[in-house]
Amino acid sequence: MKHATGTFNVKLDPQEDSDISDPTIFRMSIDKKFEGDIEGTSLGQMLATRTEIEGSAGYVAIEKVRGTVHGSSGTFALQHSSTMTRGEPQQSILVVPDSGTDELLGLTGTFRIIIKDGQHFYEFDYSLPE
Repeated sequence: MKHATGTFNVKLDPQEDSDISDPTIFRMSIDKKFEGDIEGTSLGQMLATRTEIEGSAGYVAIEKVRGTVHGSSGTFALQHSSTMTRGEPQQSILVVPDSGTDELLGLTGTFRIIIKDGQHFYEFDYSLPE
């Protein structure tokens, strides 16, 4: 298992969705720029909900990452399924099986987002076939 770390900037833009009439459910586009052991960008879509209790929410998302991981280039997809219970996050962010391309073919792994003082950090534990 290999370990990658770094930072990323993310831009989330609300998306109009005429099929959803409940204001607690919303959709956003994801646009990220990674620095560190991952150098690249990603685009994706998020579907989220928030509750009446401050700090409680949930989201699912798919994003496609394009760039390099420790110098190996290609693309791969991440699948998010995360909740926050009164400010305490619980994340599940996995590489979609068989989504790696080029030098990232066969990539598997788990991704973690850490937010400190408004800055976004990542930790990525992954494997690539020899």
